[in-house]
Order: sequence, then C-alpha cells, then structure tokens
Amino acid sequence: MKIKAILLSTVMAAALLAGCGSKEATTTKTTEPAKTATTDAVASASVTDNADVFAKTIGKDGKWIIAITKDMTVNKDLVLEGEYKNGKKDAAGKETLQRKIALYTQDANHKVTARFTLTAPKITIKSPVASIQHGTFKGDVYVETNDFQLVDATVDGNIYFKDDAAKAGFKMDATSKVTGKQEVKK
Repeated sequence: MKIKAILLSTVMAAALLAGCGSKEATTTKTTEPAKTATTDAVASASVTDNADVFAKTIGKDGKWIIAITKDMTVNKDLVLEGEYKNGKKDAAGKETLQRKIALYTQDANHKVTARFTLTAPKITIKSPVASIQHGTFKGDVYVETNDFQLVDATVDGNIYFKDDAAKAGFKMDATSKVTGKQEVKK
C-alpha cells in the first residue's frame, strides 16, 4: 500500500510539474522609432563674435543665454524678446524663466576671465527676467518688463522704463552702474 501511495504521489507531482513547466515563450518584437539628436532649446546658449548672429539670437527665436567673446558694435537698435526657461526649477518644481546677455567669458569654475563691451544705439528689453551681466553696454536701454537686472555690469547710457512698475522692479547689484539717467519714459 505504501508503494502505491508513493507511486501515485510521484505521478501526480510529475503531472503537476509538467503542466506548470516551461512553455515555449512567445516574444513580441516592438521596434522603437529611430532617435534623432535634438538640441535643448530651453537650456542652450549662443556664443558668438559676430554682430549679425548676436542680433538674431537675442530675438524671440534665439537662446536663453547670448554671450559675446569680444567687444562688439551693432549699428542698429536691438530687441531682446521671447520667454525662455533656463533649465532649472524653483522650490515648487516649476521651470524658471531667465534671459541673459553675457558680456564676458569664464573658466570651468565660472570665474570671469574677460569682460566685453557691446555697443548699439539702443536695446529694448522685452524678455521677462532678463539681465545684462559682467560687461558694458554702450547705448540706451529701454525696459518693458518688471524684472530687468544688471549683474556686475555697466550701462554707458540711460535706462528708460515703460512705466513705474518696470522701474520699481529693476535691480542692480553693488558692482553695477549706470552713467546716465534712470527714468520712466512713456
């Protein structure tokens, strides 16, 4: 009787294992579309020593940072426009806006290595959270936003604000200066 029980148990175990054993796997191949290289227009920069390239990249289809690598003269009025994200997030996790005209070069440790002068009859600032940094702008600045900044920069000219709110929102650090007037001009 014991032998029958052991034999029956073995047969049942074998049947159970055979039923749960490996089956030939069915594979479904999915092909991924070819990946193309893309440029992050949000966080990329434009670095140039060409006045025409500079004038184009400060426009609404440009980059969030526009840097020059030498003194530059542009013989026409400039307009900094467009809303750009700098690739960073604020404390709430929202992407931050910023637009920077960088009149300098820096080393790998972000130390300013050279400062440059950008000369133009005037520049109109329409981009939110825009700044001119670490160099000199020769000409007049017309500010149409409420959050324009100078960071370690000089404006060799006047700054005109579209209204009192634009003037009230203007900031400049202790190393920045404006040689001319700072006034509302409607």
